[in-house]
Amino acid sequence: MNSFYNQQTIAEKVTLSGTGVHSGKKTNLTIHPAEENHGIKFRRLDLPGTPDIPALFKLVVDTSLATVIGNHGAIVSTIEHLMASFAGLGIDNALVEVDDYEIPIMDGSAREFTRAISKVGLKEQDRPRHLFIVNQPIEITDGEKWVRVEPESCFRISCSIEFDHPLIGLQEIVFDRAENSFEKEICGARTFGFVKDLELLKKFSLGKGGSLDNAIVIDNDKILNEGGLRYPDEFVRHKLLDCLGDFSLLGMPIQGHIITHKSGHHLNHLFIKKFLDEKQAWETGPATR
Repeated sequence: MNSFYNQQTIAEKVTLSGTGVHSGKKTNLTIHPAEENHGIKFRRLDLPGTPDIPALFKLVVDTSLATVIGNHGAIVSTIEHLMASFAGLGIDNALVEVDDYEIPIMDGSAREFTRAISKVGLKEQDRPRHLFIVNQPIEITDGEKWVRVEPESCFRISCSIEFDHPLIGLQEIVFDRAENSFEKEICGARTFGFVKDLELLKKFSLGKGGSLDNAIVIDNDKILNEGGLRYPDEFVRHKLLDCLGDFSLLGMPIQGHIITHKSGHHLNHLFIKKFLDEKQAWETGPATR
C-alpha cells in the first residue's frame, strides 16, 4: 500500500541487470530495503571500501548528458530513471548496490525498475515522511526555458516541451500524485533522441549502449522504432519522468506545484540550487492528514 504520510521502503530486495547507455558496459544492480531516515544511497561494490554515495543534490557532479552523483572520488551515473521510480512509487529509503559506475538504461524508461519494485511491494515504516512545504513562488528562467514552483496543498508537476519537429511540436502534461498513476501513465515513457544526435554521441565514444531497444529514435519525418510510440505524447511524459528523478535529489518530496517549460537536467539542477538558497520561500515539516 502506498502511504503518503509515513516513510516507505521496499518489502524485499530486487535485482536487475542491464547495459549502461553511455559506457556500453553491463551493470548488475540490487535494491535493498533500508531503515527510516536512510534516504536513497548508492554503493559501488566494485571499488575498494565499497563507498556509499547519497542521492542528494549537493553531490551532483555532472548534468551534461545524464545525472551523475559523486562522493570521495566515486561516481554513479545515469541515475534519473531509477530515482524517478523511487519518487513515483513514494519510496523514501533504499540502498542500491551496483558493480559499475553507470545505472543500466534498461528500455530507456523507468518501467522495468518500477515493475520489479512493484512485484515485491512496499513496506510502510513508523516514521513520518517530511516535506518541503512551499509558501512563496520560486522561478528560474533561461531564455525560453523556465522552471517554477508555486504553493499547493499537494504534490503536482506540470511539464511542457516544444520542438520544431512535426512529430513532437508543443506537448503538455500534468501529474498529480493523488489523481494519476505513475505506473500506468509515466514510468513507461522512453528517452528519445534524433538520428543526428546519436551519430554525434558515438563520434565522441558516448552512447555506446544506445539502440532502438532503449530509446525512441526520430528521423526527419518518422520514428524508427518498430511499433512506434507507447503514448501519443510519450516525449513530454518522459520529460516529466526525468523531472521526478531530478527533483527527488532534494532528499524530501515537495508539497507544491512544479511547472517546467522546455527544461532539462541542467536547468532543473540550477533551479534546485536556487530553491535551497531561498529558504524564506519554504519550510519543512511532516506530512499531515
